[in-house]
Amino acid sequence: MAEVIDRWHAMVQSGNAADLDSLLADHAVFYSPVVHTPQEGKAITRLYLGAAFLVLFNNDFRYVREIIGERDAMLEFETEIDGIKINGIDIISWNEAGQITEFKVLLRPLKAILLVKDKMAAMLEANQ
Repeated sequence: MAEVIDRWHAMVQSGNAADLDSLLADHAVFYSPVVHTPQEGKAITRLYLGAAFLVLFNNDFRYVREIIGERDAMLEFETEIDGIKINGIDIISWNEAGQITEFKVLLRPLKAILLVKDKMAAMLEANQ
């Protein structure tokens, strides 16, 4: 079922989040590195991931390591924004239908978390 990750990579490489609607399960949950409660539902998960496309997925973004299981994967990434090097992990789980059910993002270092928090907040406010 690694085609879920293949589809994710294709979206990231293209910079186009249009396929998110078909890739996300209706009851998908997004776990943010800065919001203390899970964001539940396809619409809010799509909103957060769509903002991440605009904030994180720049020319410096690259996945550097992957661990892929039967229904979940951990993808380590690196990027740079405003001169701050960012290291993070996407933990993605999916169902039998090949739709993402959980998407968790972990970031480091603290400077990166604070920078991404501010940029994501601005992006989310602009989209509401």
